[in-house]
Amino acid sequence: MSFSIEKGEIVLIVGSSGSGKSTLLNMIGLLDHPSNGKIFIDGVDTTTLDDNKISSFRNKKLGFIFQFSNLLTDLSVLENVLLPRQIGGTDGAAEKEAIDLLKAVGLEKQMYKRANKISGGQAQRVAIARGLINHPSIVLADEPTGNLDSVTSETIVQLMKSMAKKLNQTFIIVTHDRQHFGQVDKVITIKDGKSYEGEQPSEMEVLV
Repeated sequence: MSFSIEKGEIVLIVGSSGSGKSTLLNMIGLLDHPSNGKIFIDGVDTTTLDDNKISSFRNKKLGFIFQFSNLLTDLSVLENVLLPRQIGGTDGAAEKEAIDLLKAVGLEKQMYKRANKISGGQAQRVAIARGLINHPSIVLADEPTGNLDSVTSETIVQLMKSMAKKLNQTFIIVTHDRQHFGQVDKVITIKDGKSYEGEQPSEMEVLV
């Protein structure tokens, strides 16, 4: 499979269960290593990086949003958002940026609450803010609405779209809830170990 994604695009990766959607996302996120081929991010061939460089590159260039928000429950909402920045070495601007992100996702009144005292939808909004705190080149989202009801899912989708537009932020999203996302920049369908651009057989162009 071969495809390219431009800065600021919202891209969906879809396909049947077991087709390899999450594995592909993990390879883009440098969590899994491809057995063959190359993955370029911002012009860097990430398949040539050693473990230390992978960790540093991942923290600086990639943000992650998962199906479950994976917040640390004994920390506050604000502290959870700051975590990726602290791993890379916190600077003086980090807390202000985290607060601004929480305001942008509508959680300014929740930022000092413990993470186990907020709702599931609010936790996903925290996860989005956390994914953006390091100004990543790409935010990778694996089933970000899979654990939410339809109304909350719509809120999360619209939030990601607004952040993509406001920040010119690239999102690559694995989802089985295609209908929630409406119009996006690109859809990549994974089927039988190959990638196709488009959703319906008549639209599909195989990318060899």
